[in-house]
Amino acid sequence: MKNFTLPFLLLFLLLTTGFLHAGSPSGSVSAAQKDVIVKSLLNGIASGNMGLMVSSAQFLAEYKSVRSVIPLMEMLHEAENEESRIAAALALIKIGDSRGVFAVRQAAHFDDSEHVRNMCMKFYCAYLCGKTDQ
Repeated sequence: MKNFTLPFLLLFLLLTTGFLHAGSPSGSVSAAQKDVIVKSLLNGIASGNMGLMVSSAQFLAEYKSVRSVIPLMEMLHEAENEESRIAAALALIKIGDSRGVFAVRQAAHFDDSEHVRNMCMKFYCAYLCGKTDQ
């Protein structure tokens, strides 16, 4: 039990502190700078380094980069660890593209990990609740 709680606690703290201290980054950079940043973050997702992948997914969600939907979907389906798949699911929901939302909904039903399925279901339900409020 102790082996599972530490990684999830670290992931939660990473995501929480990042979201609390992050402003809207897209308003402070030019389109050319944003393009370079998104390319770098996409390279981070493809790196295979779990920490870099999770961090890159988080920032791509903040930039709401539609170009990152397909790589994030690949990360959701192919990442070996649960933390990376959960971070990809959260990023896809935050971006809000219909392809990514559908992938998260499918992962909520068919992912091999019960924890990933539960988190995807929570993200998808939160997305639906947010859509009805608007």
